[in-house]
Amino acid sequence: MPSPNKTPENASIHRRSFLNNATLAAGALLGGTLVDTSKTWAAPASAKADSSGPVVETATGKIRGSFQDSVYAFKGVPYGASTAGPRRFMPPAKPDPWTGVRDALTLGPQAPQAAATLPEFFAMMTEKNRTLSEDCLHLHVWTSALSANHKKPVMVWLHGGGYSSGSANWPLYDGSALAAEHDVVLVGVNHRLNIFGHLYLAELGGEKYADSGNVGMLDIVAALEWVRDNIGPFGGDPSKVLIFGESGGGGKVSTLMAMPAAQGLFQRAAVQSASAIKAIPRDRASKSAEEFMAKLGLAKNQVNELQNLPMDKLIAAMDGVRGVGAGPVVDGHSLPNDPFDPTAPKFSESVPLLIGTNATEISGLIPGISLDPIDAATLRTNVKQSTHSGDEQADKLIAVYKKAQPNLNDLEVWLTIASDAAVRAGVLTEAERKAALGKAPVYMYYLTWRTPVKGGKFRSPHVLDVPFVFDHVDMAKEMTGDGQDRYALAQNMSGAWAAFARNGNPNHKGLPHWPAFDASKRATMEFNRECRVVDDPNREERLALKQAVQA
Repeated sequence: MPSPNKTPENASIHRRSFLNNATLAAGALLGGTLVDTSKTWAAPASAKADSSGPVVETATGKIRGSFQDSVYAFKGVPYGASTAGPRRFMPPAKPDPWTGVRDALTLGPQAPQAAATLPEFFAMMTEKNRTLSEDCLHLHVWTSALSANHKKPVMVWLHGGGYSSGSANWPLYDGSALAAEHDVVLVGVNHRLNIFGHLYLAELGGEKYADSGNVGMLDIVAALEWVRDNIGPFGGDPSKVLIFGESGGGGKVSTLMAMPAAQGLFQRAAVQSASAIKAIPRDRASKSAEEFMAKLGLAKNQVNELQNLPMDKLIAAMDGVRGVGAGPVVDGHSLPNDPFDPTAPKFSESVPLLIGTNATEISGLIPGISLDPIDAATLRTNVKQSTHSGDEQADKLIAVYKKAQPNLNDLEVWLTIASDAAVRAGVLTEAERKAALGKAPVYMYYLTWRTPVKGGKFRSPHVLDVPFVFDHVDMAKEMTGDGQDRYALAQNMSGAWAAFARNGNPNHKGLPHWPAFDASKRATMEFNRECRVVDDPNREERLALKQAVQA
């Protein structure tokens, strides 16, 4: 994958490495403060609540939250113990219970991660401050009612940033609007990332480290177990749990669908701008781990020493080690097989799937990308690199896209082809294989609405769906502009996701009838100023791209 500083004519995009490059995955956050991981993280003293705040009893103790604008919020709730020291690279453990009432007023710390270079579109709205800690297994809950009698659907959000960066603490992931407007319970999850969540050590360190390549995913399983056991008093129904995520979060959703430990913990799944057809094979993951240890001056038989090194030293050592901690590993244990290859997973065959992409994902995905006009020669070069094709295949592909979409200029042709190759092709494969099981419906969407910010140069970029799904377009004016058409689209998209969480079907009164996707009609909801269902949109382009990539 390209350096963040390279121009688009040098930017080679390949969908198989899409989710494994932290600098390209949206959801990463700038800056950071390292904390002492030998101690359990605690909220700052300034976050103390008065005794009148709402209190809920969980399995490990009572927590006090806040109430504002008809929504109750509980932030930084521990669902697992600290992962530092002897628990590093180990499956999550339950948190220690506490006595009295614990304040849940401050977002919990983020998982250890390196500072990342952000794409311009995403960088227009980021957090300014963060704390990193290995005591990061915390979640946040937003709800409009505190009673087990309400039985609201539960939406569990998995953040973007590949498997290497990001957190549930980004302002746009605040669940208050969904809770207030759509009568759901929203849960955001922080979990281990990069080498802390996906350093495969089983072949170097033995059975003790059998799950080390997937402990970040097992953290999410532990969070879902917390939801199952505790969400009732927050008004949630543990039998109506949707897991959903964008970018790397969508990859995590796809991976959970193939994990035995997650079976039965969720009943619907939504994947935004991502897919996870394959995971990392053991031999490659083990080789990366060996190279990582060598960089730290450790021999192959010194795996246990990794649990004693300072957190910041491990973070620094990740730089330059190709593929280390890049994502889930097919370890034959916690992840028995590739998630969606050669077929969709049987573990989740009865779980309905909502899946889709934005039209020009690439325009919001690559740090340093130039969105200035390009000429025909640059278009050809870019398409060859984006699709790993030769001159003849690239020329044919460009001709098909230009004929089918004559309103696109040369830059837009490249952005669309690159986005289709890097993101949409995998999404379509995942949808096709899931629909082929015939056990649960698949609903396909395509966001073509163009943001007007910066003169419209971003078109329909990566991450653009997030403010609409979370109904936060006013919070995200830097990303959506301030036009009135934003509100209807936000209502349509957030309403569809909430309906899907409630019923396993995204249809609601604001949309035309949205049929399930299948291999023949390929019904797709196009989200734009006018929402409409299109059968097999961009069919000629899809077939031409498939042929070019396979050539």
